[in-house]
Amino acid sequence: MRVSEGRVTVTVPEQPDAGKGADVFFNPVQELNRDITVAALRAYRERTPRVSTYLDATAASGIRGVRAAANDWETTLCDIDDDATALCEQNLERNDLAASVRRSDANVLMHSEAFDVVDVDPFGTPIPFADAAVQGTKHLLCVTATDTAPLCGAHFESGVRSYGAVPRNTEFHAEMGMRVLLSAMVRTAARYDIAARPILSHATKHYARTYLEFDHGAKVANDCIDELGYVHHCQHCLWRDHDYGLIADPPEDCPVCDKHLQTAGPIWLGRTCDPAFADAIAEQVTEEMGTADEAKELLATLRDEIDTPTHYDQHRLCKRWGRGAEAMDEFIEKLRDAGYEASRTHYGGTTFKTDADVVEIREATAE
Repeated sequence: MRVSEGRVTVTVPEQPDAGKGADVFFNPVQELNRDITVAALRAYRERTPRVSTYLDATAASGIRGVRAAANDWETTLCDIDDDATALCEQNLERNDLAASVRRSDANVLMHSEAFDVVDVDPFGTPIPFADAAVQGTKHLLCVTATDTAPLCGAHFESGVRSYGAVPRNTEFHAEMGMRVLLSAMVRTAARYDIAARPILSHATKHYARTYLEFDHGAKVANDCIDELGYVHHCQHCLWRDHDYGLIADPPEDCPVCDKHLQTAGPIWLGRTCDPAFADAIAEQVTEEMGTADEAKELLATLRDEIDTPTHYDQHRLCKRWGRGAEAMDEFIEKLRDAGYEASRTHYGGTTFKTDADVVEIREATAE
């Protein structure tokens, strides 16, 4: 079937029936991801004018790489599958675009050549591509992970194996998954004396997506490692705290209710988004994008999110406290009136971030 996104029309496989796989994978739900990617490429080229080369490392139908080529990137599309590379070539020809199509193991290609921007958007975990992607990237590494259950601790053993961290399945599971992914990517880059700093990250529709800008040198890589640490979380009263460092040192018990704490990490505790870059991307979102309104709303929310490594769900808090929930704007305004920072999050309509702890939230928002 044919699909139009942005400036291109491509042929993609028919959606498979349940339990039956297509020869070449295509995910229509990722249109928002791809629209933001195109806008991010436009914004990054203004941020770093010398960049010109882009690798779609796991191309499948090639829709992501074809869209990059349509935006004047010197594009390479890579896939190990014959059917996929044939489809990539067909889709480039259909749109009268020139790009290099390589039938290759993505890891082999990324170990042998380097590109200004590398995009790794595989089916499942990106970790098998992480080392090669770091070495094959000059400036910006874009990564998608669709294995959200291991990332957020719902599939605990798989998360530990894949990401070299202890994930926990909490009510802030989307934030947990994003920061476990960032931790793994930052630690991978640091092995090569590279600082990989996230300049945009979001967890949307069962996937996590991040854009990592590279800086080179042992000192800056050490600085990134210094932003790793642990979150300590009480499942009973929902208190949580975090501390920096690669050795976990949790409190013996919850300081509010004396119950047992869960500890997750090492996760990325630093900033996940550069607000100025989020604004720059929003300016590059254009009306030919099918998710333009959704993309702009998401980017505005990301820009305004305060910088804390966990978030709360008002409905879950209020249920725990035995009181009714209220309108989010009013709830957040109460926290601000009490002197705390507070913002909505992009994870859901009832989630928020604040520098208040769970006791302070309850007191500040009481009737």
